[in-house]
Amino acid sequence: MKLGIQLALWYAAARVAGALRPRWRSRNGPRPGSPAGEPRAVETGISVIIPSRNGKSLLEAQLPGIARELESFTAEIIVADNGSDDGTAQWLRAAWPQVHVELSHPPLSFARAVNRGIARARYSHVCLLNNDMLLEPGFFGALVRAFQQAPDLFCATAQIRFPEGVRREETGKAVMAQSHPDDFPIRCDEPLPGEDLSYVLYGSGGCSLYDAARLRALGGVDQAYEPAYVEDLDLGYRAWQRGWPTVYVAGAVVEHRHRATTSRYYTPAQLEEILEVNYLRFLVRAVVSPKLFRKLWRQATRRLRMRVQPALLRTAARMALGGGSPGVPEYSEELILALTSGAVAVFPGQVVSDRPRALIVSSYLAAPLSAGFDSVLVAFTKRLATPPPEILAASVEVVLVLEDSASSAFRSALHQTVRKWRPAVAQLEAPQMAQYAADCVPARAILVPPPHPD
Repeated sequence: MKLGIQLALWYAAARVAGALRPRWRSRNGPRPGSPAGEPRAVETGISVIIPSRNGKSLLEAQLPGIARELESFTAEIIVADNGSDDGTAQWLRAAWPQVHVELSHPPLSFARAVNRGIARARYSHVCLLNNDMLLEPGFFGALVRAFQQAPDLFCATAQIRFPEGVRREETGKAVMAQSHPDDFPIRCDEPLPGEDLSYVLYGSGGCSLYDAARLRALGGVDQAYEPAYVEDLDLGYRAWQRGWPTVYVAGAVVEHRHRATTSRYYTPAQLEEILEVNYLRFLVRAVVSPKLFRKLWRQATRRLRMRVQPALLRTAARMALGGGSPGVPEYSEELILALTSGAVAVFPGQVVSDRPRALIVSSYLAAPLSAGFDSVLVAFTKRLATPPPEILAASVEVVLVLEDSASSAFRSALHQTVRKWRPAVAQLEAPQMAQYAADCVPARAILVPPPHPD
């Protein structure tokens, strides 16, 4: 009975605190002008940053693969040796003299460790890599190509696989969606065959390549997320707010030895609590729209009530009253979450030419437009699945959106597709599709063919 009363009281307190959340940045937020945020002239290349705490054996398995994959790039490797007492720094200096060691005697959080590496990084792109990730061939090449294909890209994130016989807990295709109110609101969907460069909510901090200038413009990784978890979600979301996308890259593959470091220092229950608290912190600190914040806060607190977590509800109440972000996003947060809800999938086609692009906006998998144009298709579908071979063979790209998703998902997918391909004309399958194209395709560029026969 006492537990039930506590649960009800703290649930009510958390809900009220969320409704009253002040609009100011918490005191422990990122500091402008921090080393990670300083602009600088950089050379084109890749700076790989690996935080490691007592991870000598993991680095022994990982570094040969990294060195192999970096052979054709201008690059550097920085290991943030994070409170190790297993001789990691001494071993690196003897066995890997080309690796830069950023040494911290006391153990640091993930964010603090990688920020030290970011401050030292010399090149145009920064790869954050956990020491329990093993790279498959073509890893860096695939990530770099994503930056050549997607405009204003902030982050290209890898496909994550697990050792044989281990359940695949991450995939790299991170979305915000709940199948049940008891589910954690962030999940990783299974990528579809042929899917590549789909828009995702954020890139895993353990295997992603970032634009270094944009990373510094955001002030690096927010150090409020202690000791780990959710800082990569926060980073990707803040980039999206500026209109800087993150995409999933199928051809960049890693094998993840899940929680090889954190499980040595925290119990599963402690890791679960850290994840829950940092997700609440993300909502308070990063979500700007009051309407969206209240919606996500209701979901989060209801979930904690269902899971009988009065202590976390008490934490939530105090956290919300500490204040949130006062910023004004340059890109709609509602569109961000619609695009990265798992309702949109991108498939590269097989057409590669210099002809002008024609955008096809359709409620079905329409036949491509010809007459001197290469087709890019954005279409509704009853279920996400790999498009038929004949559609891919005749298209530059196919973007599918679930029919039963919010219309904002289709609008956001269309906006990003126009931004990426800059089509010369747009073909609308029916006049009613104009509602989606009105704010991103000039009216003079739109052609409306006869309605599709049933």
